[in-house]
Amino acid sequence: MAAGTRAVDTIKVYLAGAALLKWVTRTEIHEASYYSSLFKHRRTHKGEKPFSCSECTKYFGTKAGLVNHQRIHTGEKPFSCSECEKCYRYYSSLVKHRRTHKGEKPFSCSECRKYFFTKADLVNHQRIHTGEKPFSCSECEKCYRYSSSLVKHRRTHTGEKSFSCTKC
Repeated sequence: MAAGTRAVDTIKVYLAGAALLKWVTRTEIHEASYYSSLFKHRRTHKGEKPFSCSECTKYFGTKAGLVNHQRIHTGEKPFSCSECEKCYRYYSSLVKHRRTHKGEKPFSCSECRKYFFTKADLVNHQRIHTGEKPFSCSECEKCYRYSSSLVKHRRTHTGEKSFSCTKC
């Protein structure tokens, strides 16, 4: 150990359960974690996506991104609500769902003080106040506040019906 370093500030590092490899300080561990995170972050700027899905043609910048994606193919939903047992593919989806049981709406509109479960819902709502319509039709240039409205509108150009009658 370095002079002046207390035993509490150092951690033993073992190699695959073998003998003691070396003592490291918490600072060294923090730096290693920082550089590892920085290395992964740089991939976003370089466009590097070294992890590929064996089921489809998608690539991912992180192993975690690939694992999350693969749940689409397997149907795995490992995160379940303890109150209603509804299951989710992503932990973040479960967190948002839990708010419905608690009645928790942490996102508020600064214009009208209306509250929302998710930030995305708040952003969509704020378009009412700003008049923003960011979704435009490539056929006729008509603009919409919500992407779902644009999807519905596009059907007028294609003639596609959103529902079909089972009797005729």
